[in-house]
Amino acid sequence: MLDLGFVSAIMADYDLNSVFKFAAEQRFRCVEVMCWPTGNADARRYAGVTHIDVDNLDITYIHALTVEYGVSISGLGYYPNPLDPNPEQAEFYREHIKKIIRAAAKLGVPVVNTFIGRNPSLSIADNLKLYAEHWPGIVKVAEENNVKIGIENCPMWFTDDEWPGGKNLATTPAIWDRMFEIIPSRVLGLNYDPSHMIWQMMDEVLPIYNYRDRLHHIHLKDVKLYRDKLNRVGIMANPLDYHSPKLPGLGDVRWGAFFAALTDVRYRGPVCIEVEDKAFEGSPDDVRTAILTARNYLSQFLVL
Repeated sequence: MLDLGFVSAIMADYDLNSVFKFAAEQRFRCVEVMCWPTGNADARRYAGVTHIDVDNLDITYIHALTVEYGVSISGLGYYPNPLDPNPEQAEFYREHIKKIIRAAAKLGVPVVNTFIGRNPSLSIADNLKLYAEHWPGIVKVAEENNVKIGIENCPMWFTDDEWPGGKNLATTPAIWDRMFEIIPSRVLGLNYDPSHMIWQMMDEVLPIYNYRDRLHHIHLKDVKLYRDKLNRVGIMANPLDYHSPKLPGLGDVRWGAFFAALTDVRYRGPVCIEVEDKAFEGSPDDVRTAILTARNYLSQFLVL
């Protein structure tokens, strides 16, 4: 019913063969594979990981790995800022998204996951104008190649350089509605992550019901909201001053209600563990432990 996988970004020190081998040995059915450009890696945590180089795509090799290990690719992932204030940088990001979409079509991968992007210094209304200018071309490529686009709902506001608006526009249902009004194409949908709703003080389960037809991919990540810290700094502070990403089961996401909602709406697709828990970053053993700890917790909701 639901295919459990993980996001390959946490295994940056592994090659693609090793990622698939680990996935198969640990009973995962799929992997979201990172596709950052090899010559333009992002320096932030969990970015800049290239497990598939779409500029040098070896379709035969990748297909052979999926057959050998019995593990599918849930989606191709690349999370830059396609509306970056630097127009040349933004254009590079958008063109690389298009390359990944074309690669997904060649590989038979159903979805490409990314961000809408945002100019942090502009209002939501002005960023929606940028979106209306630049995103129709990306969606057109997706339509031509029969590939869906899953937009993750992370605000990308964690560090001072992302202040005040963050680097991803697609953060709330109100904004999603405007996005889907401006570009009504059904290939455009969500790579939904419930954790980002928690620290925005929003219901993390309700969007599953309200956007059931736009759920193209699911991320499984938790978050811990530290109420004592929030009471001291308030919601206008840097969000990391009052919350921290956690493994599923170690935070505040209501996972029972979350999976109940997925079954209610008859979601049939990938659900991929995304590890960004700083408590599990000390070594390769910590990384493997993080993935398996999350798997063990989530196994109560899934058939592995």
